[in-house]
Amino acid sequence: MRRPIAHLPDLLISQIAAGEVIERPASVLKELVENSIDAGSQTVEVRLEAGGIRRIAVIDDGSGIPADELPLALTRHATSKIGSLLELESVQSMGFRGEALASIAAVSQMTITSRTAEAEHAWSLQPGDSIASPAAGSQGTSIDVRYLFDQVPARRKFLRAEATEFGHCIDAIERIALAFPEVGFRVFHQDRAVRQWLPTSALARVSDVLGDEFNEHGIEINLHGGLVSLLGVITRPTASRARADRQFLYVNGRHVKDRTVSHAIRSAYADVLHGDRQPAYVLFLQIDPMAVDVNVHPAKHEVRFRDSGAVYRFVNHGLTQALSGTAVTANPVNAGASSVVAFQEPDQQEVWRPVAQQPLQWRESTPARPNQIDPSAWKPFYQPLNEEPAAWPLGRALAQVHGIYILSQTARGLALIDMHAAHERVVYEQLKTAIDAQSLPQQVLLVPLVFRVTERELALADEHRDALLALGFDMAAGGPQAMTLRAVPAMLARGDLEALARGVLRDMEQIGASQLMTEQRNTLLATMACHGAVRANRQLTVEEMNALLRQMEQTERADQCNHGRPTWVHWSIADLDKLFLRGQ
Repeated sequence: MRRPIAHLPDLLISQIAAGEVIERPASVLKELVENSIDAGSQTVEVRLEAGGIRRIAVIDDGSGIPADELPLALTRHATSKIGSLLELESVQSMGFRGEALASIAAVSQMTITSRTAEAEHAWSLQPGDSIASPAAGSQGTSIDVRYLFDQVPARRKFLRAEATEFGHCIDAIERIALAFPEVGFRVFHQDRAVRQWLPTSALARVSDVLGDEFNEHGIEINLHGGLVSLLGVITRPTASRARADRQFLYVNGRHVKDRTVSHAIRSAYADVLHGDRQPAYVLFLQIDPMAVDVNVHPAKHEVRFRDSGAVYRFVNHGLTQALSGTAVTANPVNAGASSVVAFQEPDQQEVWRPVAQQPLQWRESTPARPNQIDPSAWKPFYQPLNEEPAAWPLGRALAQVHGIYILSQTARGLALIDMHAAHERVVYEQLKTAIDAQSLPQQVLLVPLVFRVTERELALADEHRDALLALGFDMAAGGPQAMTLRAVPAMLARGDLEALARGVLRDMEQIGASQLMTEQRNTLLATMACHGAVRANRQLTVEEMNALLRQMEQTERADQCNHGRPTWVHWSIADLDKLFLRGQ
C-alpha cells in the first residue's frame, strides 16, 4: 500500500542529520572544540570516559551564550556565525551550519551550561527544556555529552572498542591543537591527564604534539603570493615514512583532505622520494575566503578552490624550491641525519656559496635529439675549479673507500659520500635541464590509436589543443565519442598510450598542465641517470673525486639520490672527539 507523504518528526529529522555530522565520539569532540575556538577561548579542557562513548565534556573560557539564546542554540539551523549567502561564501569561522549541537542532542544525553561576562551566574539547559535554569560556573561554556548513541542502537553497534575510539578522539584534538597554538588544551581520560599543551608558537606546537621528528628533519615553509600564503614545516626526503600518518593540511585554519593540494605536495617530492614512501608535513594554506568554498561536505572535511590550478602551481612550485634549495649547507649534521638545521631564520643559517655552473660537455658522436641521449656518452667529470678550500662545503677528497665511498675533509670535520648515488643525482638533473631546453620530439604513430571517450574529454582535447601539441600529443575528435591519437612524445611512445592520453587530459582539467607526462618523463630520465652514473668499484683519481664533489655543490637536491637515499653524511670535529673520548 502506498504511504501518504507526511512531515517527519523533528527528533527523527535531527537523528538523520546526525548521521551526516556525527560518526563517532571523535566527531562530537571535533564539533564541540571548534565551537570553543569560535567563541574566542584561551583554554579548552576535554574530559573523556570510556573513549568518549560514555562521556565527552568540553569546558572553555570563551565568550559564553546568553541565557535567552540557550534554547535556540539546541535547535537545527540556528547559528550566530553567518546570516546571509554573502557571509557563507566568505565564512572564516570553524562552524557555520548550525546543526552540530542539535545533532548531538538527538543521539545523546546532553547538558549545556554557559555564562557570559555580563551575567551574574551561569545558566544550564537540557534538550526539551523551554527555558534555562540558574547554575554555577565561570565565564565560558561547558557541554557535557553522555551515553552517545544509546538512543540509536543501530548506530551504537558500529562503534569500536573504547581504546580505538579514544585514539580517534586524541587524533581529533591533536589536529585542532596544531592549528591553534595560541590556545591551551588539557585532555583527561577516566579523570587522568593524558595531554596538555600550553599556548606557544606554531613551530613549537608542532614539536609538542608530534614529537621531535619535525625538529630533527624539518624544513620551514614560509611562502607568500598575493592573496595566498603557505606556512608550516615539511620533512626532508631522507625522513620519509611507510605510512601517510603524519600529513596535516589546513586551509584557513580548517583541517581538510584536498586532492589538489595533496597531489601538488606529492609531486614536489616525486624526484626525491622512493617508491611508496610518504613525506610528513604540517602545512597551513591561507587564502582569500571568497576564493574557497568550505560548504562542500557536511563534516567540513573538504573544500573546493575557485582556481584549483593556481593553488596547485603555488604549492607545488614553493615546495619544489624548498626541497631543491637546501642541498649543501654549512650546518653539517651527524651521520644519517638531515643536512639542514631545522627552523633557523635565514640570517642565522650560514650557507656556503656554490661554485660557478659548468657547461654540459658532450662527445662529438652524441646525437643532438634529446630522446636519443646515450647516458654512456655523458662525460661525468670536469677538472676542479681553482677555488679556496673554504668555499667547498663538501671539502677536499682524501681517498676512495672500498670502491663505493669518497672520504673528504671539510672545514669542520669529515664527510663520506656515496659516489654512485651522488653522481646519479648530478646526471639526472643535467638530463632534465638538457631536455627542458628543447622542445619535446614527437613520434607519429604508424597506425593512429582510436579509443572511446566522454564528451567532456573531447571538449578538453579541443580546448587545450595547442598545449597538447607543445607537449608532443596530436589528438582530436574521431567521432561523437571517439578520440584519435596520431602522435605522442617520442620518449614515451612505448607506454600505455591510451592511459597516458587520458591521464594528460585529466591533468589538463585539474591543473592546466600535464603533471603525469612530466612524472613519466622524469621516471625515464631517472633510469637513464642510474645507468649512466659511475658504478661501484670504479677507481677514481683524486681529481675526479674532487670534481664530483664540486658538481654536487652546484646541483639541486644533491643531498639525496633519485630514490630518496642520502648521498653524504658528515661528522664534525666534536663528533670525532667524542668517538675517541678526547677531552673527557
